[in-house]
Amino acid sequence: MEQHVKTGDAGLLKKLEWSEHTTGLGFVLLFLLATIVGWPNFLQARNLINILRQQSYTGIIALGMTLVVISGGIDLSVGSMMAFTGGITIFLLNTFPPNSLTGVIVAAVFVLILGAVCGFVNGFLITKCRIAPFITTLGTMSIFRSLIQYFSGASNILSKNTLYPKIGSGFALGIPVPVWVFLILAVAMHFLLNNTSFGRYVCAVGANEMVARYSAISVLKVKLIPYVITGFTVGVTALMWSTRINCIQSSGDGTGYELEAVAAVVIGGTSMSGGKGSIVGTVLGALMLGMINNMLVLGGVSSFLQQAVRGLVIIAAVLLQYNRNNK
Repeated sequence: MEQHVKTGDAGLLKKLEWSEHTTGLGFVLLFLLATIVGWPNFLQARNLINILRQQSYTGIIALGMTLVVISGGIDLSVGSMMAFTGGITIFLLNTFPPNSLTGVIVAAVFVLILGAVCGFVNGFLITKCRIAPFITTLGTMSIFRSLIQYFSGASNILSKNTLYPKIGSGFALGIPVPVWVFLILAVAMHFLLNNTSFGRYVCAVGANEMVARYSAISVLKVKLIPYVITGFTVGVTALMWSTRINCIQSSGDGTGYELEAVAAVVIGGTSMSGGKGSIVGTVLGALMLGMINNMLVLGGVSSFLQQAVRGLVIIAAVLLQYNRNNK
């Protein structure tokens, strides 16, 4: 079984290498363009660090989303799930004294577990109940958002703990903590996808589920785990975001995160039809989205047109992917 999957991966690896080169070239060209448009402000260290920090939140989610898309699925609930897990965690945190370190530790562990549980719910409905990923996560997106709005009265959920904000607002070696978390998780996900049998099975299931089933791969388990991992990454983002601003806005936080995450995945070269993708490409895709936003702001482009430009970039990325697959 193992040899069968590896043999089928030979051509796939070549496609991934070409995809990463194409994404890398696009990243370099976009960086040069942003430098020209935003000169001299774009290259300032403060501006670059700001881009990294802003993109780390959706970038962390995009890492898990990459596995989901490669396996042939999609998760539209990640934005609402982020608000839900972050809000419930602050409710738990507020049951402890305002200066309780134990409360912070419990909350940090809880939000990661809750995120993974929410991801498991999505995966269970998709694999065991056989509901289409789009429909399942569209439904849970509404459920998560409605629940946190109900529990909070559609208002902001403020943390009373004085230690909690120090987690997401800190720096290490001059780099914000969320950026370090993003990079560490990216390395771990890259290893998982490229150096483990699970990563090969995810690609095999996404490429051809029937063939993978005949190869004795546990298809349901392989399709379920990426949703659990994505839920975990949502929990990480909920922790980083809620500790940065010390609250969760039940109605607004996480809105559009699902689109940002999918866009980073697609721009990074991962096929929306499943079967192939790259964590390195996703990281570059997330950073490219950040550079586009920053370049448009520095260039004085109307905020009403910025979404249109990003949409054109996503469409162009899909067209390039389509043409590459046809060749």
